[in-house]
Amino acid sequence: MTDRAAPRDVVRAACAAHGEDAIVDWSKAFLSGEISGEEAYGAALPKLVAITGAENPGGWRAPVDPVNYYWVRVWAARVFRYVWRDDVVDVLRDAAADPAWRVREHVARITAQRELGELVDALLPMLDHELPRVRAAAVRAVGAAGEYEHAEAIRPLADDPDHTVRAAVERALATLGQRLDRPVR
Repeated sequence: MTDRAAPRDVVRAACAAHGEDAIVDWSKAFLSGEISGEEAYGAALPKLVAITGAENPGGWRAPVDPVNYYWVRVWAARVFRYVWRDDVVDVLRDAAADPAWRVREHVARITAQRELGELVDALLPMLDHELPRVRAAAVRAVGAAGEYEHAEAIRPLADDPDHTVRAAVERALATLGQRLDRPVR
């Protein structure tokens, strides 16, 4: 695969070459830190290349600056948008508190996509994040996977200074109401 392949295509190719279980296991290990960023660019580089589709993930010069190691966790989380196994939930729950906001944002996206209600509470701290895109991702996840009581957590963001967050709240409340078959406003 080339560096320009879509992530979905990269993951499909990796699964075809190595098997879905291997790709899930590698991604869980990267995301959880079982395989560190340093190891990812060392002995585990073939695994990282498989999930990113790039011979030089990140395009960095060797040695890779440790400040960029969080990208390994971002790329690992992204895999779960395209391939899934139920035992990933616990790793995602822990990753919801990752120090890197991009990792947390991906956890929120996966939560929304896969309607993982068991992760919603772990995402609630993201509603106060300084970046609007992180707040909006958390709001979308609440709308897609939350319960009635979660509406209270996102209502205050209806007055968020960022229009994308406000729009996400409106859609999330509507989605919650439809999913739960009861008004949440």
